[in-house]
Amino acid sequence: MIARKTVGWIHTAARRLAAVACVVIGLTAAHPRVCPAQPPESPQTYLEMNYTREDHMVPMRDGIHLFTVVFIPNDASRKYPILLERTAFGADVYSGDYYRGVLGPSLSLLREGYIVVRQEIRGTYGSEGSFSYLTPHVSPKSGSKDVDESTDTYDTIEWLLANIAPHNGRVGMWGIDYAGFCAAAGMIDAHPALKAVSPQAPVTDFWYDSFHAYGAFNLLNALRFTTSYGVPAPGRPARYHMLYLNFTTSSYDFLLSMGPLSYVDRLYFQGRRPFWNEFAAHPNYDEYWRSRNILPHLKKTAPAVMTVGGWFDDRNLYGPLACYRSVEEKNPGAFNVLVMGPWDHAGWLGQYETQDGLGDVSFGSNTAAFFQENIELAFFEYFLKDKGRRGLPEAFVFVTGKNVWRSFDDWPPREAKVEKLYLDAGARLSFDPPVGGAAGSSGARAQTGGGGAAAAGGGGPASNGAPSAAYDELVSDPENPVPVVNHPTIWLPPEFMVQDQRFLAGRGDVLMYETEPLEEDVTVAGPLKASLWVSTTKGDADWVVKVIDVFPAEGDEQFPNRLIMRGYHMLVRAGILRGRFRAGAETPRPFVANEPARVAVELQDICHTFRKGHRIMVHVQSSWFPYIDRNPQRYVENIFQAAQEDFVTATHRVYRSPERASYLEMGVLREAAR
Repeated sequence: MIARKTVGWIHTAARRLAAVACVVIGLTAAHPRVCPAQPPESPQTYLEMNYTREDHMVPMRDGIHLFTVVFIPNDASRKYPILLERTAFGADVYSGDYYRGVLGPSLSLLREGYIVVRQEIRGTYGSEGSFSYLTPHVSPKSGSKDVDESTDTYDTIEWLLANIAPHNGRVGMWGIDYAGFCAAAGMIDAHPALKAVSPQAPVTDFWYDSFHAYGAFNLLNALRFTTSYGVPAPGRPARYHMLYLNFTTSSYDFLLSMGPLSYVDRLYFQGRRPFWNEFAAHPNYDEYWRSRNILPHLKKTAPAVMTVGGWFDDRNLYGPLACYRSVEEKNPGAFNVLVMGPWDHAGWLGQYETQDGLGDVSFGSNTAAFFQENIELAFFEYFLKDKGRRGLPEAFVFVTGKNVWRSFDDWPPREAKVEKLYLDAGARLSFDPPVGGAAGSSGARAQTGGGGAAAAGGGGPASNGAPSAAYDELVSDPENPVPVVNHPTIWLPPEFMVQDQRFLAGRGDVLMYETEPLEEDVTVAGPLKASLWVSTTKGDADWVVKVIDVFPAEGDEQFPNRLIMRGYHMLVRAGILRGRFRAGAETPRPFVANEPARVAVELQDICHTFRKGHRIMVHVQSSWFPYIDRNPQRYVENIFQAAQEDFVTATHRVYRSPERASYLEMGVLREAAR
């Protein structure tokens, strides 16, 4: 069945009525009002005037039908490629109280002419079937009942080619977040007509991305998703009602007073969010998570792949980097490129009022517009229309700190030299390894107060009988966790991943180390990892490592008129490891009290220039709330089942002696930054 309709008249009429109302108000008010300027043309307004919509129920090989919305250019004088997005978040652009803000990647693409298709995956909204989060890929397949996102994509493309006109026989695919996963999964064993795919911030391995970070649970994002999802269609108007009614002042206060995670279902979900209970039943990396890891299956993909991500994406930074690496390894000869910009989650869509920065941090230009016009458009135009040239480099990345786009022939850059930046006495960071560790050496800069006490140590035997070792220690109290931001907020603002970190200077549960002012620019490019020797007085601990760019107190020539950037402590990257998983996500184990152990904290890839005169700073802490759930610190088999009495105060140490050196490991491009 086909329902065909032109999409624009209702919304065009609404805008005209709004304009008339504004004029009437201006004429009748005591003080005439000036109507606001008309916003620039959006993808929606262009769509309304130049496209016609068709709704379809597209059949899959097992008899299930998926709700699919197709927008066809009104100009029928030429043929167009098909641009497909498959999503779990609703395909209908206009649906009751819910308005989908973006159709297609950009206005530029709509203007160039594409048949734009959005499809709801199984079990969501208007589609038939059952929903399974990150549908496990089936391999090998033995018949029509073995279905997954790859087969559904194949069947959809086959149907579109047979039933939608006027197309040119080529299909492209894109998507962000969950739709990015669908794009990645959909290009496996690709349909011959699928010529170009762009997974953007794709969820790939759910244990390391989106709602998890190396075993630590991304509490706030998980709650936000769970409260809005799993509701039978249409369900959108009530998407947040469960928890919004309780967030009265801030998520920090509310979630802290809520108590352990074991209370969440009983107090709020009451069995109505099975997705939450699936999380709780699988605290370790088991078959539930392994089956949802799409990375091992990225074989025989579409011939052209452009993976996109944002350096400051708090949800899906792991995904794009891992997707690019996996396609590169498993598809020799394929056109496979990586694009990383200075964006938060989906910031390349350019939906925010200010496009040239994030929070207080300026990037010097409209990077979203640059990406849409010069990278994304060029990719799809070449592979779907033979227009332009193939010219994208292997890696096209934005260098934060220096605020320039740069291309590389490899990622990570082959020319980057691996260096180590060591935690040292006197709250110092040094590219030279520690040579001392004598008793009484001064420790990391942290003041008593806030969450607990920090102290320097050294001298006396270590608990396992080893020689004396210098260390710094902090007291971690789960009832007073280190906050993510310095102001009350319900959901974290997009800019928290670059936020000034000076508000933590008064806390004793944050260890701080920094270099001397740099004598030259230092560009860090590629993977960033912290290797720490640590111990704790209890059975478990989280290890959060932050890398920070400290601006000079007198300011920076790059921001001459930005007083707020004087002395700014810009968060560049943060990573976390739940200590129980230090030997592997499948094999949790407790710490032995007071016994030193090595932990590796992955901070993901980076491309940032610490400018001459700036300092590099590192924070080490054991909580980051409410972005990450609280670790009870008393070892329990499943933190989702921890009781209130399991949340105990613990003293953690970070060692920095020659025998137990703690450091950052990173690729450095010194010559490229001059």
